[in-house]
Amino acid sequence: MNNLYSFDLGQGNIIGVDEAGRGPLAGPVVAAAVKIKKYHSFFDDINDSKKLSEKKRESLFDKIITYCDVGIGIATVDEIDEHNILNATFIAMNRALNDISENNFSYDKVIVDGNKLIKNFNGKQEFLVKGDSKSLSIAAASIIAKVSRDNIMKKFSKFYPEYYFEKHKGYGTKLHRQILLEKGPLSIHRKTFLKKILGTSNS
Repeated sequence: MNNLYSFDLGQGNIIGVDEAGRGPLAGPVVAAAVKIKKYHSFFDDINDSKKLSEKKRESLFDKIITYCDVGIGIATVDEIDEHNILNATFIAMNRALNDISENNFSYDKVIVDGNKLIKNFNGKQEFLVKGDSKSLSIAAASIIAKVSRDNIMKKFSKFYPEYYFEKHKGYGTKLHRQILLEKGPLSIHRKTFLKKILGTSNS
């Protein structure tokens, strides 16, 4: 049995929450909420999404969606620019919790990855630093959020093939920065994130 599940069992009936996409220069921030209903053998492979290959994440994504209660929330680029990335992350997390709550099940508390509680969430909650390496529910949420966001960026790459979003997923890689300097930002770029690169937040 995955050691991360042992932690969850000691916490009671919980929902794990995590996000993906706080750092990129383009695209939304995506949050996920996961409640594990019953232990399955594939849980043995779940870990922090950053420690798994893309292929492994995608395989686990399908299984988590099938066997767990899952909610997904998205905050748009416009919301990131308007509210800042931290508050936009809270918006996405609240939307993920609203999404999962449509399943009408009971839970004791929400445990969110990081060092901050979710703003404007009225339920019982705790934060857990490096939670995606401690809690199975949070690790599963990290996979759902990461794969969901990657899929969004892959779709953008079909509309803007010259920006190669399928490769860098909007993160500020050397390739992405070079393309920005050559071609300029798109509507899906976070204007407030581009000041250091382009010299103005209004470009």
